[in-house]
Amino acid sequence: MLRRLLPTLLALGCGLLALFWGLWSLQRIFTQEREDARAQLRTSQDALEEYATQALRLTLSRQLEGNLSAIHEAMGDPLAPGEGFYLRFRDQQFLPRLTRAAEGAQTPARHHYRALVRALATGSAEAPWRERLARLREVKSALDRHSPLAEPLSEELLRYHAEHPLPLEQELPFVVLLLEQLQRGAETPALVRALLREGLPEDFGGIERSAGLQRDLLRARGRLTALDFEFLRVHTVRVSIALGEPYEDFIARAREADAGMLVLPVDLTGPTLIGERWYLEPRDEVVRGIAVDLDAILGDLSRELRAKGHFGQDGKVWLPAPDAVLPLESLRLGVSVPQWTQAETALDQRYGLKTLLVGTCGALAVAIGVMAVLAQRGRYRYIELKSDFVATVSHELRTPLASIRLLAETLERKLSRAPPETRAYPERIIQAADGLSFLVENILSFNRIDKGRWQLRRSPVKWEELAGMLRSDLAGSVSVPFQLTSDTGEAQVDADPALLRLLLANLARNACAYNRRSPVELRLRAYPSTSPGQGVVVFFEDNGIGIPESEWENVFRDFYRLDAQGTEVHGSGLGLALCRKIMALHGGRITIENSGPQGTTFCLIFPPSPPP
Repeated sequence: MLRRLLPTLLALGCGLLALFWGLWSLQRIFTQEREDARAQLRTSQDALEEYATQALRLTLSRQLEGNLSAIHEAMGDPLAPGEGFYLRFRDQQFLPRLTRAAEGAQTPARHHYRALVRALATGSAEAPWRERLARLREVKSALDRHSPLAEPLSEELLRYHAEHPLPLEQELPFVVLLLEQLQRGAETPALVRALLREGLPEDFGGIERSAGLQRDLLRARGRLTALDFEFLRVHTVRVSIALGEPYEDFIARAREADAGMLVLPVDLTGPTLIGERWYLEPRDEVVRGIAVDLDAILGDLSRELRAKGHFGQDGKVWLPAPDAVLPLESLRLGVSVPQWTQAETALDQRYGLKTLLVGTCGALAVAIGVMAVLAQRGRYRYIELKSDFVATVSHELRTPLASIRLLAETLERKLSRAPPETRAYPERIIQAADGLSFLVENILSFNRIDKGRWQLRRSPVKWEELAGMLRSDLAGSVSVPFQLTSDTGEAQVDADPALLRLLLANLARNACAYNRRSPVELRLRAYPSTSPGQGVVVFFEDNGIGIPESEWENVFRDFYRLDAQGTEVHGSGLGLALCRKIMALHGGRITIENSGPQGTTFCLIFPPSPPP
């Protein structure tokens, strides 16, 4: 059974291998398609993220560049807004301003102010106040009298004040007192008014123009206690109101919260985001920066990309993995686009369906293969059972056929003196028994060879001897006249004599059966072949009706019979099939060399005989 199924199994195996290779190649194509689509999505996402990152860097740089003048102004002018700016030079922070007051509950500035008020009222003062207060009284008296000397006296007082500086806790209370005593509203001398906000001109040897009580008090905030600063602030605001000078910016700067010292990383070498709030740019020994609203900037970027059609309403730009220190060189924004996520999900779904389809095809192929093997096995099993049955029946016919022939021969001897028409009956019985015996022998031999049960008994056989055996066999088995000629010389072959005798008998009987001429002419030729891989070549020729060329291969099939074109020929269809199996068993082959109305020539090619 396995031997019969082996060709089917090999064919199915090769087919399944080819199919699985095709399915595997198809799966690779599907996988490559998915990877290509994912790569395209990733490329689009990377390009959009790179664009958003570059846009963020450019936006931050432009914002800082646009605020450089305001940073420089806040650095030089304490009244200028300094919130949201950062400036550091040589490890010293200037912006945001450090507005933390000195520690302690002492109020030396308030104490000096009150002492000056008492001294001015009583006229008794000690150094270093005596000269200052005396000059202050003179200016105040001149102003009260509307004397033209008020202006020059004011100048002398301010020059003296500038030339004789005092400690901070004494200087500021004296300036406050001076402004309170000399302010006359709109009629206040210009130099006295300048002392509040703009500062004295340099030609008076006084403070630079960028100074003034308001600015000096703000600059001195870190050296005053909170109580002293608040005391002086209140008096400064009152004087500003009395003089009609601006004070809103002074109040705003005085109320600025202390941002504290911003700690920078040691390796700050390029534009950096600190705590997602500060954008800093170091240049040489200077670090400049601004406070940024990163969420607002990212929101603007999202709206810009949305307006340009890069993603839908649900898309947004975000900062992945925020850190306390984010160098812009390594910072990379993320882009969240739900459409891309949906597209990738759709890709995975399509890939899953394709994979399922490939797997289903593979499973169906295996199932079909198994079903084909089972069906073929059942078919071969049926053939084997049929063959076994025929062989069994044929084997059982041997004994009765032999008995019939023996009885027919006995009857023929007893009727030796009978009329001719009577003697013909036993002869017909013997011929019919011989024909049936030959059919039985064919069936049994075919079955044994087909199942691999025939053991070859090789021996050197001369073709001339086989020709003689064939004459003898035909003489007693066919009812038509025949002529057999042989041209074999000394050609011989190493083969099983019984099988070769059966082979030639089948060829000869077919030639006699499919023939309309009388006598039937048969010719056997044999000679050693000169072609490589061939031993002996044998030609068997007849003068039968011929075989159509389209049937040259079919006639060697099992149980295949040709239409005898009107002539009824009895047979099993096993003769030529048995001939081919006999040749295959010997390692040779049988073919039809030519065939036509003049007859058919069979070619038998035997392999070289093994060396002795």
